[in-house]
This record gives sequence, C-alpha cells and structure tokens, in this order.
Amino acid sequence: MSIKGTYTKADYLNFDTATNKAIKLLSTKDKKIGLYILVSINSGLRAGDVQDLTWEQLRSDVITLTERKTKKGRTIAVNDAIKKALNHFDNSKGYVFTSQKGGVITIQQLNRKLKSIFSNEAKGNNISTHSLRKTFGRRVYENNNESEKALMYLSELFNHTSISVTRIYLGIRQEELNNIYINL
Repeated sequence: MSIKGTYTKADYLNFDTATNKAIKLLSTKDKKIGLYILVSINSGLRAGDVQDLTWEQLRSDVITLTERKTKKGRTIAVNDAIKKALNHFDNSKGYVFTSQKGGVITIQQLNRKLKSIFSNEAKGNNISTHSLRKTFGRRVYENNNESEKALMYLSELFNHTSISVTRIYLGIRQEELNNIYINL
C-alpha cells in the first residue's frame, strides 16, 4: 500500500503464471476474480474500464467502449481465452464484476485479492490491478519479437503519447540496463 499522496509503480506478472492461476480460480468461489484476471491480461484495459464491463459486452465478439481516463473510444476483440472462461458462468445480465452485496467490486478489493493470489510473485514487487494491464503489454511485446513495431501498436492501444512512454511504462529500458550488469 502506498502512502497517501504518493505514487507507486506496478510491476507486471508472468502471463502464463497469471493465466494458470486465473483458470484455477474459475473453479472456486473466487471465479469472478479469475475472470477479472483473464479479461484484464487479454484486453489491456485499465481496472476502471474492466469494472464497467457487462455480461452482454463480454459475450459479444467485440467490445466497444469509451475509456474512463482518456474519454477515447476503444474496440477490443473478445478472444478465445475470455470466451472459454465465460463457460463457467450462467447467463447473468448487468455488470460482471459485482460484489456479494451487488455493487461493483472496488479497485481496493481487487488489489487486496490480487496481492493474496499472487503472494509468491508479490515478494519484492508491487502487484495491483495495473499489473494486469502491464502483463498484457509485456505479452504483446514478447510475442512480437520485442520489436519497435510491437511498441508502436502498444503505444496506440494504451493511448500513450509516444513509443518512448510505452517503453518506460513496460520497464524495458531499465530491464536492458540491468542485463548489462548481469551478463558481465
């Protein structure tokens, strides 16, 4: 937890580890958290935008929304990982990520759950809802051979002002610098 008025930097997770934990959660009482993780790491949406999703949106082939933060429109294809996860749920309507009391799950609640679920990964790292967005970014970057083209796409997806902002956001420059020392 950060001190009031300060910012902390979220770390990304290993995509496969996050996916496997999320899939396991789909068979537990925390299955909505499992779905939340899968939607987040497969869409790259900010936590607030994921909170706003409805069952109807997730069950369609494409999600069209206006991002809370940027007020920009965004269209996202619903991939097979999300569609498969939806098989664990009935035909509910309305908001997807609701609490037992019926309200939308808060980001604070989600952060507590994620810190608990990823407790092994959290050692020395700051894990939060934003970690899932970064996990998406790192996966796209790695799947595209860590290319400038991948950074260009991510910059557009994340609505960053430049590729250099995306590089910093994903922690790429620092990682490269650390590798200089490690590989000596």
